Amino acid sequence: MTDKDNKGSMTVAEAGRKGGETVRNERGREFYETIGRKGGATVKAERGRSFYEEIGRKGGETVKAERGAKFYEEIGKKGGDRVKATRGPNFYEEIGRKGGQKVKKLIEEGKRAARAAMEGQAGNASASSEAPAAPAQAPEEPAQPGGNE
Repeated sequence: MTDKDNKGSMTVAEAGRKGGETVRNERGREFYETIGRKGGATVKAERGRSFYEEIGRKGGETVKAERGAKFYEEIGKKGGDRVKATRGPNFYEEIGRKGGQKVKKLIEEGKRAARAAMEGQAGNASASSEAPAAPAQAPEEPAQPGGNE
């Protein structure tokens, strides 16, 4: 068979795969990671973060429709088991404690802010009730020479 006979025997998908493998072999996996990050940053700059949130939500809905909610339970369990195996069971205790401390700190900050707001409102109310404002008086107009008195 000559090259002329082979023309058109490769699909676009096959040609793309072959080209991608060639680039990977020449430049390495890191090349794809780098251009992926650059492309992602460009899309984020052009379309905003909400674009990624929207396509993530749509993708999640599609997966849920295709595989069911049980799929997420299974992959969550697998992920949890993997983390437990690599980091140990104490890892969950540590992050739970850190999370609890963070929540406690946020609650305290919220209470302080609420107290400060209440004190600010009480301060404004007492200042206005302590010294009532004098009624505004119109300034006296000077007598005009040649007036009609």
